[in-house]
Amino acid sequence: MTGRRTFGLATSLVVAVASLAALHSVPATGQDKKPESGSRDEHHEAYERCAKACNDCQRVCDTCATHCARQVADGKKEHDKTLQTCNDCADFCAAAARIVARGGPFADLICQSCAEACARCGKACEQFPDDKMMKACAKECRRCEKECQGMLKHVAKGDEKK
Repeated sequence: MTGRRTFGLATSLVVAVASLAALHSVPATGQDKKPESGSRDEHHEAYERCAKACNDCQRVCDTCATHCARQVADGKKEHDKTLQTCNDCADFCAAAARIVARGGPFADLICQSCAEACARCGKACEQFPDDKMMKACAKECRRCEKECQGMLKHVAKGDEKK
């Protein structure tokens, strides 16, 4: 009797797992489709991409500011400007990430400002092409600048529909 009970329990468990796996593999209505151009999904994805780029840039700028502070402490005063630009850029990016992620009504204002801050910070960091950290920061700033500029187009499209 114990053997049958164990077999029955094991069989039930296999069926339950298989059922859950089958349910999980079936896409929910509409989720298996690519967003249509101009759709709400595409608009939402643009907001998500921008918020992520801003968050990523904020972290890299914070790391670069720490790097610059060490450089200044080691007597390399030429890093003082990038220390300040990275700190300011990180603050712009952090604010932009929060506002854009929640779809705030001032997303256009912060994206415009963030794009400009990233452009300036990227330019300042590019003055040190042989420094890996500065190069990485400049690259991340350029990526964020591009996403913010793209976001401005989506914000404008959203405003047109109202």
